[in-house]
Amino acid sequence: MDTQKPLNIRSTNTNLSEKLTSAELGKLWATYRGNSMSTCFLHYYLQHVEDIDIKKLLEEAFTLTTEFLNTSEEILKKENFPIPKGFSIEEDLNPQAPRLFEDEFYVHYLKYAAKAGMSIYKVAIPLVFRKDVEEFYKYCMESTMALMEQIKEVLMNKGFIRKPPIIPIPEKEDFVEKDFLNGYVGHVRPLHALEIAHLYDNIENNVASKALITAFSQVTEQEEIRDLFKRGKNFTHKHIELFVEKLHKEDLPAPSYLDHLVTTSTDTPFSDKLMLFHKMDMFSMIIRSFGNSVAVSGRHDLGVMYTKGLLQISKFAEDAAKIMIDNGWMEHPPYAAERDKLVK
Repeated sequence: MDTQKPLNIRSTNTNLSEKLTSAELGKLWATYRGNSMSTCFLHYYLQHVEDIDIKKLLEEAFTLTTEFLNTSEEILKKENFPIPKGFSIEEDLNPQAPRLFEDEFYVHYLKYAAKAGMSIYKVAIPLVFRKDVEEFYKYCMESTMALMEQIKEVLMNKGFIRKPPIIPIPEKEDFVEKDFLNGYVGHVRPLHALEIAHLYDNIENNVASKALITAFSQVTEQEEIRDLFKRGKNFTHKHIELFVEKLHKEDLPAPSYLDHLVTTSTDTPFSDKLMLFHKMDMFSMIIRSFGNSVAVSGRHDLGVMYTKGLLQISKFAEDAAKIMIDNGWMEHPPYAAERDKLVK
């Protein structure tokens, strides 16, 4: 597998007297925390993998994640910005815990994680202006895209995944009619290509999310967090069923469940703090994905389905945040000055 050339952020075009903007600070802060989380999971996966090709993928992902972590830390240190605590292998991981996932799951997980990373980096690139930060996020995007190509190659070569459905090519250009938005009454048109693509993507994301939260609910130590994970698992399963039903109604195939790739181990490899943060982070990407799906879906039934799902996920994220706050686990992102509290 080809690897990316390591990044040198010491650009001659960088004016280090140029202060970081709020967008640059926020993205670097989130990048550091997210990659500190990822190093823990990837380190654990590498302790329990047998397939040589999958191990190479994990090693490449771990190398990139470590580099992203170190580079974001380096830029923040130049600004005397307090480095977030984030997560660490020493405090948040028990690498000796028994295997919790089969090898195949790691590839699906990596695809999900790469999509999550790309969604962060593509938003950052238009917002950042300082050259070292801009070069960093371009490198993150290019490296993650290269990793995604390797992931898809392994998925296809090992028969772990099927491509999105094939639909007929139109014979000519066409324009919509009055029933285009119908979803409940009257003539309901077939799904169009973008709706199919987003249903497929949402199923793919959610089957990975469900497998992970299933594993977390087996090994978490706090009952309150276990109950929250079970709630998330239940509504995630319902979302998958709804999405699959939409495709099957059009005689289109859907991605398969991954639950069988979770072992029966109940020994805890991850801290509750790490698992809870990961699920909040994972659901934040699904919220973005649902929002994108609503934007391209014309049928009313799809819009309502995604909106209801957004409400359920948002409530989960709120309840998870409350637990994080109660336990003193939630770090404060950089924020604007409170002018009303500034006094001589």
